[in-house]
Amino acid sequence: MKPRPRIGVSCNFMHEDPDRALFRGKALQYVEARMAKAVWRAGGHPVILVELDDPAAIEAQASDLDGLLLTGGADVSPTSYGETAMQPEWSGDAIRDAYEIDLIRRAEAVGTPVLGICRGLQVITAAFEGTLWQDINTQIEGTLVHRDWHRYDQLGHDVSVTEGSWVSAAYGGVTTLGVNSIHHQSIKKPPKGFAVTAVAPDGVLEAVELIDDSRFVVGVQWHPEWLEADRVASDPDAQGWADGGPIFSAFVQHCVG
Repeated sequence: MKPRPRIGVSCNFMHEDPDRALFRGKALQYVEARMAKAVWRAGGHPVILVELDDPAAIEAQASDLDGLLLTGGADVSPTSYGETAMQPEWSGDAIRDAYEIDLIRRAEAVGTPVLGICRGLQVITAAFEGTLWQDINTQIEGTLVHRDWHRYDQLGHDVSVTEGSWVSAAYGGVTTLGVNSIHHQSIKKPPKGFAVTAVAPDGVLEAVELIDDSRFVVGVQWHPEWLEADRVASDPDAQGWADGGPIFSAFVQHCVG
C-alpha cells in the first residue's frame, strides 16, 4: 500500500497560565481535531509539528514532509510585521509567529508546498513582507462583520475568486464561493510576490497565492475544515457554502506531485 503523503501541521500554543484550572502553569501545544481529520480524509498523514525550543528539532521534524499546513488560532503579533499593537488585546502571539515563520523558511528552502488557513494566511503575509489590519471594523470603514462570537463558524459571506487561480481550481473552477468568517484581522499590504485571488464584497482580501511556478504557497482566510453542508443547510445565509473537503484534497494531491 502506497504511504500517505506526510503533511506537517503547525500547533496552536496555550502559554503558561497560573490561573488556568487545567494544566495550571503549563504550556500546551495542540491541533484542533477537524483540521487533522480534514488532512486524513483528503488522503494525507497529519504530522503535528511541536515547538521544542531547539532549531535542530524543527529541522528534524520538517526534513521529510511532503507539505506544510499552517493552522488558525491566536492573532499574529503586529511586531512580526513591523508595527506595534494598537490595543493590548491585539498584541497576538509573537512566539508562535517566530515558530511558524521558521517552518515557512525551512519549507521554502527545500521546496515543500505550504497551505495557510486563517491565521496561516496572516503569518504567510508577515513572512513575506506584507502587513495586516489589526482590527478590520476599527480600521476600515464600512466593512462587513467578519467575526461574531455567538455565530462563530456559522457566520459567512461570499468571496469573488480569481478565474484560473489555484483556489478556483480546487473548488471546481468557481468564481464565487461561500465561506465562513471567523477573523478580525486581515491583509492590509499583500505579501511580496503574491497575487490576491479571493476578495470579500467589502474589499477585505481573503486568499493569496505565490506567483512562482516552481514554489507553492497559498493562504485562505476562511476555515474550510469547518464548512460542512449538514451543519449549515438550515441557515438561509449559508446557501451555497462549499464543502470543506476540496481544498484539502487539492493540496494533498499537489503534495504527492
